[in-house]
Amino acid sequence: MVDLTLTDEQEDLRELAHSFAEKDIRKVAWEFDEDSTWPQEIVEKAWEIGLMNTHIDEAYGGPGLDYLSGCLIEEEMGWGCSGIGTSLMANSLASTPVSLGGSEEVKEEYLGMLTEGPALASFCLTEPDAGSDVSGMKTTAVKKGDKWVLNGSKCFITNGGYADWFTVYAKTDKDAGHRGISAFVVPKDDTVTVDKKEDKLGQRASNTATITFNETEIPAGNLLGEENHGFKLAMMTLDRTRPGVAAMAVGIARAAFEYAAEYSKERVQFGVPIAMHQAVAFMIADMATKVEAARLLVWQSGILLDQGKRNTLAASHAKRFAADSAMEVTVDAVQVYGGYGFIKEYPVEKLMRDAKIMQLYEGTSQIQRLVIAKEILMGRQADEETPEAKAKKAEASANGSGSAKDAATA
Repeated sequence: MVDLTLTDEQEDLRELAHSFAEKDIRKVAWEFDEDSTWPQEIVEKAWEIGLMNTHIDEAYGGPGLDYLSGCLIEEEMGWGCSGIGTSLMANSLASTPVSLGGSEEVKEEYLGMLTEGPALASFCLTEPDAGSDVSGMKTTAVKKGDKWVLNGSKCFITNGGYADWFTVYAKTDKDAGHRGISAFVVPKDDTVTVDKKEDKLGQRASNTATITFNETEIPAGNLLGEENHGFKLAMMTLDRTRPGVAAMAVGIARAAFEYAAEYSKERVQFGVPIAMHQAVAFMIADMATKVEAARLLVWQSGILLDQGKRNTLAASHAKRFAADSAMEVTVDAVQVYGGYGFIKEYPVEKLMRDAKIMQLYEGTSQIQRLVIAKEILMGRQADEETPEAKAKKAEASANGSGSAKDAATA
């Protein structure tokens, strides 16, 4: 029998996160959005009460929470303000490759930096010409003696302007496509520059910047995992972080649904609250269903990780459905508000703007569909393959064949 009952500890964590989102985030969220202000005081308090760095192991000063608990926290952050929530949660994206591929010395130094104080780290994968197709990246890392030297620019980097260190993906074999990418942990120094802060449609309280590495030298030991295996490390990382991003999308959708439901009971047209009109009532009902269904997909993707199982398919289901549902729910919430929904004085227009990025970052909804299709179709094909066909595929893989499409969908 499936039991979705949360433990007492998980209930307490959710309540803590909800209280923080309600009292510390929501009351200033619209001001921070309007001015695109950095929420430093909120970052410091979130770190102090233990709502950041939730998956860092206890050995490095973290709470070592399970992934489902992390999803519970991220939903509440999205409910409060997904822009501020993204600022608070981005350390997980940067620190996961370190946890998976870093040496013991690197883990102690860089994970410890996050748990010893309200420090920030950024995940640097995307480039101007390399988004979904990461094999097109131009940032390079060249081995010189006992150091690596990095050169190149990364764009759309969350918390980039405030990060103390970066997880950076760079080409170590320019001719090998995604099989020539390696991952590194890079401290902020004078050779690392913040070139641009983006002025965004939504999530305006989250800092998004372009970061450039100019002959940046790091110790050889700052390589994460094996050389030329950075793409695999990135995909392993996204399997672990996409459930949390999907949970934040659930939080956005839930907030919009709650605002719309309450407004529909207050707004009177034709002599009755608009909630009494079936056209509006059905919209509210559909919103509620999408929130509940998205949450269940999120929980499944987190629970699989907690069980030590592969969650690639489940994570893409959750990310795709939750992100698309957040967009649909927020658009419908604006519709329920009518003309008032288009006015900044009312809350739902911000939620609609915030929701859009959920379909874009950490893998677009289209990329999630590619992953889902590949997992389903290639998985079934693999079951039907003859031993000879499997041997040929293994030989081709060993010879380094592959395409940019493989890189985007792996």
